[in-house]
Amino acid sequence: MHSYRLGAIGIVVTFFIIIFSTVLLPMVLFNPKDSQHGNDYTKIDKKIANAERGRQIYVREGCFYCHTQFTRLQDRGYGPLVKAGDYVWETPHQLGTARTGPDLTNEGNRMPSEWQKTHLINPRTVKPGSIMPSFSYLSARDMNDLVGYLQSLGNRREVKNFVEAPEEYRTTTELGRALANRKTVDTNSSAAANAGRGIYTQNCAVCHGLEGYGNGPNALSLEKKPPNFSRPYYKQYSDEFWFYRTSEGVVGNRMPRWNEILTEEQRWYVVAYLKTLQQDSEVTINSIDQLNKIEDVHLPKLSNQQYEPHHGGHDYAPGADSMGHGEAAPAPTPTTTPSSTKPAPSSTSGSTTTAPAHAPANEGGH
Repeated sequence: MHSYRLGAIGIVVTFFIIIFSTVLLPMVLFNPKDSQHGNDYTKIDKKIANAERGRQIYVREGCFYCHTQFTRLQDRGYGPLVKAGDYVWETPHQLGTARTGPDLTNEGNRMPSEWQKTHLINPRTVKPGSIMPSFSYLSARDMNDLVGYLQSLGNRREVKNFVEAPEEYRTTTELGRALANRKTVDTNSSAAANAGRGIYTQNCAVCHGLEGYGNGPNALSLEKKPPNFSRPYYKQYSDEFWFYRTSEGVVGNRMPRWNEILTEEQRWYVVAYLKTLQQDSEVTINSIDQLNKIEDVHLPKLSNQQYEPHHGGHDYAPGADSMGHGEAAPAPTPTTTPSSTKPAPSSTSGSTTTAPAHAPANEGGH
């Protein structure tokens, strides 16, 4: 009997040692340096939104059952990989238990606050097919505080995190060089562009339009208008960045990750075709085609009392367009509809692998 008691005591002591060393001790010793990516939501003006209380509502409503707050290596499209310093303001960390819905690590400033409120009240209004339940029963205060917390998540990220391709797509890294060595398609050749046109027409034109003007039939149902690839701006994209965008999709919109559907060779063919779409000046549509031109989808203007986090060091401007891009782009002026004949692919491509820091306003972030 005596030995039995000693054994039981030993098991209990061992159990508590394991709990102490794996749970309690890390909680006490966890003191990483601020990564400058997370956000101290407790400092948000409580007259605008009590984000600290919003976090409590996030936990109370069980949001962490479906949404995670950590990005992993395979999570391209959700932002940069998380670091320990991202969680200095989160105790305990809301890592989540399953990813039924999207990861929320970088949710802050992806969409305006009015969009977030609409999404919480009736998710399928802005995300057709969503299985997220409605939170319309929340009071106005609860809703505002919850949105304040969501808008605080990761909003100190730098712009380069969203316009610079991950390291496996950059030729300055070992992974990027391995990708370049596997490349078998000459993206400057007419043959590759012709092959890419067929793949593009079959898979991409439904949103981006046959000629890349962003006026495909599905564009009507999208929250963000697809970009107009005829803009000279896109001449600055390198082959690697085009390949990255095609492979991984774009943060904040509904473009799929084509690396799960198309082969690597097919994606390079698409890149070859995309490089032929840019014109010396932006192409607009007139006459009968003008009837099919997709108009911008606007959400209600944000009031000054709604919390909009900083992004890239600039305050939210009340006069900005509803998608948070600043001053709205001027209305297009009619020009002659271009011939369907595409120009020969450029003989040169950018040598850098980082896209420009500012995309054209009011487009889907390509």
